Order: sequence, then C-alpha cells, then structure tokens
Amino acid sequence: MARLSARIFGEVARPTSVKSTKVVRIFSEKPKHLDKRVVDYYPPYKDLTMTFATLRNYGLFRDEHQDFKEEMIRQRALRGKVKPKKGEGKRALKRK
Repeated sequence: MARLSARIFGEVARPTSVKSTKVVRIFSEKPKHLDKRVVDYYPPYKDLTMTFATLRNYGLFRDEHQDFKEEMIRQRALRGKVKPKKGEGKRALKRK
C-alpha cells in the first residue's frame, strides 16, 4: 500500500540512495526552457535602448555619452577632419 501511495503522489516508491534521490528530484522539476526565471533572466536591452532614444529625441532624457559623441563629431567637422562624400575626394578634385 505504501508503494502504491508513493507512486500516486509522485514520491520515490522504494528506498533509494542519496544519489538516486537527486536524480529523481532533478527529473521531477520543471524543464529549464519552461522556467520563467531562466528564460527571462536578462532585461530587454533592445526595447530599453529604443525607449531611451525616443525619450532623448523628445527632450525628456539626457544621454550624456551620446551628447559627447555628437559633440566630438561636430568638432571634427569644424576642423575639417570629416571624410569627403563619394565623388568629392582628392582624385575627383584633380579631374576638375
């Protein structure tokens, strides 16, 4: 009767070693690909990046690193260090 009760309630039917009990416990757990804690471990970085970019365009969020990068690009353009567009390089200027 005890074995029948153990089978009904998902317990180990016969006495087993600690090693076998561990195997039984592992197989009785939910599979990892169905466990929400494992699947949703990392935050949605792509969504967060797009949200912050949109907020920055509206003026509601200040991204200092992006501001710095844009300022460096602007400074390079002022000094004339920007790459020329296609067809406006040194060889194109020689032909004219």
